[in-house]
Amino acid sequence: MFPALRRVGLRAFSMASETYSSGTHSAAFVTCPNDTVAKDLARGIVERKLAACVNIIPKIISVYEWQGKIEEDSEVLLMIKTRSSKVSALAEYVRSNHPYEVAEVISLPIDQGNPPYLKWISDTVPE
Repeated sequence: MFPALRRVGLRAFSMASETYSSGTHSAAFVTCPNDTVAKDLARGIVERKLAACVNIIPKIISVYEWQGKIEEDSEVLLMIKTRSSKVSALAEYVRSNHPYEVAEVISLPIDQGNPPYLKWISDTVPE
């Protein structure tokens, strides 16, 4: 029983002792018209080291105004984890490879998170 407690204690200490500067990483969001576009963009983003991970979230419904009309479409959402310093290059890649006239690319800074995961993002995505 003590070895298990020791492992838990060491893991908690390790997670608590790693430092993270709020906003170093960002979560970006991109909507896509279908799975094919989503997978192509996701693979290109990760291959180019613009992000460490892209989650593909299927079957969202978007309601929005476009050219004076209210529209409702089924879309696929990309949730992208990257360095904040890469968001501009990420947005440029999406704009250049996305079929929409106006591609959605928004990002939010990551304030907190699991330190080993945030370190993995840093290790995977170069400055």
